[in-house]
Amino acid sequence: MNKEIPYDFTIQSLGACTIPSPINVSYFTPDLKKILFNIYLDQNVCLISPEREPPSIEVAGPREKIFFDPSKTKAAIVTCGGLCPGINDVVRSLVMELYHRYGVRNTIGIRYGFRGLIPKFRHPTVELTPEVVKDIHTLGGSILSSSRGRQDIGEMTDALKRMNADLLFCVGGDGTMRATECITEEITRRGLNIGVIGVPKTIDNDLNLIQKTFGFDTAISESVKAIQCAHVEAKGAPNGIGLVKIMGRQSGHIAAGAALAQADVNFVLIPEVPFDLEGEKGFLKAVEKRLRERSHCVILVAEGAGQEHIRQEGQLPETDASGNPRLLDIGIFLKARIEEYCHKIGMEINLKYIDPSYMIRSVPANASDSMYCGALGQYAVHAGMAGKTGMLVGLMKDEYVHIPLKVIRSGTMVDPGGNVWMRVLEATGQPPSMKND
Repeated sequence: MNKEIPYDFTIQSLGACTIPSPINVSYFTPDLKKILFNIYLDQNVCLISPEREPPSIEVAGPREKIFFDPSKTKAAIVTCGGLCPGINDVVRSLVMELYHRYGVRNTIGIRYGFRGLIPKFRHPTVELTPEVVKDIHTLGGSILSSSRGRQDIGEMTDALKRMNADLLFCVGGDGTMRATECITEEITRRGLNIGVIGVPKTIDNDLNLIQKTFGFDTAISESVKAIQCAHVEAKGAPNGIGLVKIMGRQSGHIAAGAALAQADVNFVLIPEVPFDLEGEKGFLKAVEKRLRERSHCVILVAEGAGQEHIRQEGQLPETDASGNPRLLDIGIFLKARIEEYCHKIGMEINLKYIDPSYMIRSVPANASDSMYCGALGQYAVHAGMAGKTGMLVGLMKDEYVHIPLKVIRSGTMVDPGGNVWMRVLEATGQPPSMKND
């Protein structure tokens, strides 16, 4: 049996916690409270040995003793990467928890992502108080603004030292968590007592180990609205087609979730499931068949799907400032190809194309995400004040836990052979495969 443990879940600490927590609660979470990494019996059995316990993850929550003296603590908050519903909710939760529960009176916001820590950009910091943040959860985006792109780790660490920051809370996606990990390593190398805590943000919900990232529920809710409009348009004309493109650079979680939430979708195209355009089993033939049978059709496509059909032979993919591949527009491409195909076979169609992507990213969080963001902010502060560092807070197996930054990676995809995709196929009625081979 393979007894290799896939991850090291040890949480780094700045030192011994000797200060009684100022939180007036009847419960505290001990460091020894953990959840099992594997919930399936057979997976745990193969890892159990007399020499060690099965792999487990530290549960988040307030500690009875803390590392930082609240009266002398200075915290900084930075938001990075693309916009996402719920960022302001997290910022608000961090500030409120620091101020009201721990008595930390000195919290600043870093403007425009990690660029705000680089002197040459000359972005001023902003003081964050309960009065400043009390209503920001009603707004979309980030009151601190954001940016993409790599910045010098040494310069950012220098900036934290200059501003006498004790805690840095980083809100962002996979790239941000990688930078946060590098900042932690540089701080550790220099022997500085600065805690670094991540709050994972990716609207695509594609981080490994994390059960759900904030903004995902809101993205599903907003996508459903676009699908409803596409369905109305499709049914409102002969051979009507509603084509909706939504987020999903490398994974189709939003597309799959939205299709299951609004059972009006007939085709879901995601990056994880390749498809052919032409041929008897191809996508265009399947659309034709659907129109001949039902006279209308709703298509939902993730932005990263079908890129191989658009890119010219020999054309190398470009990347953005964060190193993410720049995607070609699958929505516009599909619209043109569907219209061209139907014209060729003499079929009249009425196609309406809807792209709500940036609207979805910019709206305030819905109730579910707002609750989740509030909890993430609170647990992040508990961890930071207890001297934990190089970690993030997240939901795993319905528990809020501490996860080392070094084990977090993006790219968790929809499993084409898994339950979610099987449910999508059942809900849509689309062919299990649209490949000719």
